[in-house]
Amino acid sequence: MYPDEIVAPCKEELVKNGFESLETADAVTDVLNKKDETVLVVVNSVCGCAARGARPGVIKSLVNDHKPTKLTTVFAGVDGDAVAKAREFFQPYPPSSPAIALFKNGELVHFIERYQIEGTPDHVLADHLKEVYNEFC
Repeated sequence: MYPDEIVAPCKEELVKNGFESLETADAVTDVLNKKDETVLVVVNSVCGCAARGARPGVIKSLVNDHKPTKLTTVFAGVDGDAVAKAREFFQPYPPSSPAIALFKNGELVHFIERYQIEGTPDHVLADHLKEVYNEFC
């Protein structure tokens, strides 16, 4: 587990932008089993690619006409049960932190792994996500 003084600002960056922090396996299950929403799940992390790419890219992607109806996040290395449960829903993709998943009507429709985030400028990630939202949301 990471120290709270490192984790808190990383969590807050998404929460203050409308993301619900899912901290238990039950919370993840409740959200991802809904069949009438588009749900974005961000697997947050303390790593540099989360700080430079994932979090800012996801936040910038929300400036769009189409966007998910529910924004959620789980924190790798902190919310262990929640992350493990989310990763069950991410199958067949392997564990990845950070990662970004979009669900529509309870089905995984798009997944972005760490290797696709690492080194990608946040605005490029944002533009990619906007295209995904335009297709599925």
